[in-house]
Amino acid sequence: MFPAYLVATLLASVVNGAAAVANLIGHDYPKSQADKLGVPHSWMRPLGTLLGAGALGLLAGFVVPVLGALAAAGLVLYFIGALWAHVRVGDYALGPWFVFFCLPAAALAVNLAYHGHW
Repeated sequence: MFPAYLVATLLASVVNGAAAVANLIGHDYPKSQADKLGVPHSWMRPLGTLLGAGALGLLAGFVVPVLGALAAAGLVLYFIGALWAHVRVGDYALGPWFVFFCLPAAALAVNLAYHGHW
């Protein structure tokens, strides 16, 4: 079970960490997504900060498992909000969203399974 926990957590952390950096440096892709979804550019840094906190929290979960579970749950909620933003504007091209949602969901599931919380 540990290999699944390790891979899911590291993958979710790397992907969300990269998304955080993209938001924080003002990369064109997150800006274009914000424009498409009607999200103000002023939200880019706070959203990037949330993604970064989630990515770091996943890594902290290797030392304090409950932090990893909370970070994964927070990212799952973040991406549920992102789904709402997409649906609200009629954007149903949800492939990238699906990947970003499933990674922390998997990290949460294996965290809870590995540490015996369910």
